[in-house]
Amino acid sequence: MINNSQKAFLVLVKAGLWGNGNPDIRIDGTTDWQEVYRLATEQSVLGLVLGGLEHSNVKPPQLLLLQWIGEVQMIEQRNKAMNQFVVELVEKMQAADIYAILVKGQGGAQCYEKPLWRPSGDVDLLLSEVNYKKAKELLLPLSSSNKNEERYSQHLGMSIGQWYVEIHGSLRTGLSAKVDKEVDAAQNCVFNGGNVRSWQNGDIQVFLPAPTEDVFLVFTHFIKHFYKEGMSLRQVCDWCRLLWTYRESLNYGKLELWINKAGLMKEWKTFYNLASRYLGMPDLDSRLMVHDSRFDKKAEKLMAFILGGYTGSKVKDTWQIAKLFPWKALRYAPSIFLNVNWLKVKERIFKR
Repeated sequence: MINNSQKAFLVLVKAGLWGNGNPDIRIDGTTDWQEVYRLATEQSVLGLVLGGLEHSNVKPPQLLLLQWIGEVQMIEQRNKAMNQFVVELVEKMQAADIYAILVKGQGGAQCYEKPLWRPSGDVDLLLSEVNYKKAKELLLPLSSSNKNEERYSQHLGMSIGQWYVEIHGSLRTGLSAKVDKEVDAAQNCVFNGGNVRSWQNGDIQVFLPAPTEDVFLVFTHFIKHFYKEGMSLRQVCDWCRLLWTYRESLNYGKLELWINKAGLMKEWKTFYNLASRYLGMPDLDSRLMVHDSRFDKKAEKLMAFILGGYTGSKVKDTWQIAKLFPWKALRYAPSIFLNVNWLKVKERIFKR
């Protein structure tokens, strides 16, 4: 069950997402504002909830509100600095004839009412095979440290100055061959089909995946986190804002095909139900983006699980996930516990 403080938190998230004013929040002595603040911090939506407070007629205690505003101002300053770093990074890469697609993070933030209030993370760049190799040669000498490269997925993280940069030759999830084949299909549309959009970041045009491809890649990315690593409500909010911002240009038929072929339709409908019930996500398409009451119970359990926080124990967390998606938790178990990527195994067999 979701308690009163969690309900207040969700109403404020909803107000921050859509800018709808005067949400009805009951202040009856049982709303714990410190708990609302803790949830906003844990779920990486401090700025979004502060935006909700701006649209509401209720306020937390003054000292807490001042602390909250100070935290969001720090997020805003960090985002400005990161955006400038992205400009410098893209300029360096373009000068070396390296072209990359910015994924997640700063690009997705542009779908929000206040992009600078979304907490920033890493700088994630998606590159073709040739550009991935060239990017390694360019960026590694600039880094102070780096993680071991994941050669199969072509993924390398490195620290450059105060920022952490991840270059990706692939956005595969490692959950199953079915999922990763469709991720490959979406990625192929970006690189070989030219399906991109752009963000004007200062004087630099930064390329992002086209909306349909981006929606699918964002969804499969947080599904990977859901099953394997833990996720926050902010990732669902990012997905909602992306869907809403590009609702008139999405190829719903292509999305439906990819989701079905990836075997992720139950997850999609459960998360959309959660977004509809608790975050105010409007219905957009009768096939994919509509409140389906058959998933009400799953969505309620899913929200309680996310708000409860991941324990950090794969066994305990997977057990809770198995109550929602028992067959999938079993099917993905080799990937969750042993990091076995069946598409990788298959490719190695056929290469011999």
